[in-house]
Amino acid sequence: MLEKLAPATTGGFSFLEMFLTAHPVVKFVMIGLLLASVWAWAIIIEKLFAFRRARREADRFEQMFWSGQSLDELYTGLSHGRTLAMASLFVAAMREWKRSVEGNIRAMGGIQMRVEKVMDVTISREMEQLDRRLLFLATVGSIAPFVGLFGTVWGIMTSFQAIAISKNTNLAVVAPGIAEALFATALGLLAAIPAVVFYNKFAADSSRLSQRLETFADEFSAIVSRQIDVRT
Repeated sequence: MLEKLAPATTGGFSFLEMFLTAHPVVKFVMIGLLLASVWAWAIIIEKLFAFRRARREADRFEQMFWSGQSLDELYTGLSHGRTLAMASLFVAAMREWKRSVEGNIRAMGGIQMRVEKVMDVTISREMEQLDRRLLFLATVGSIAPFVGLFGTVWGIMTSFQAIAISKNTNLAVVAPGIAEALFATALGLLAAIPAVVFYNKFAADSSRLSQRLETFADEFSAIVSRQIDVRT
């Protein structure tokens, strides 16, 4: 009868229990890794939308640019709104072209150089905006496993100290401390793996978009060169 009234025990721990019973240093590591993981996912989601929008805007602009529409009309339509990526490159180049031509139509020699310089600066600015905060993903991917490993090592050290104090090597005594320690490593991997995967993806997307902008800049520079030849 007494055996029936004895409370049932479970051999496992929930994640919350492992966190609450962990050593303060291990808790600090866990909290840091969780915050890093949340912030990394926030960056990942933001960059997914940003690169998708940049590709979509570049496709739309290229379709308008090569449709045969007058460059002046296209510039007028785009200059009054917010532009992105390739459209920003075109607007900056056309703005410099118009300033140079309207300022002194006889001084044509340095126009192409100035337009190319403006396009280079615009490409750098646009790519810097897209690549912002990607370094955080690379950092999390690099150091999160080691931070988690530090928490694991510290947790195992405290477990061995508890064993030495209690002088009991029963698995039921050892297992909770080791589980808490390994939980820190799991959190480190949980933060690092998505960060590495998406950092590599965004780096490849950035490289492809940068190449598209460079190609368009070369094509527009050729158009400027032809216009200069016509005017001189």
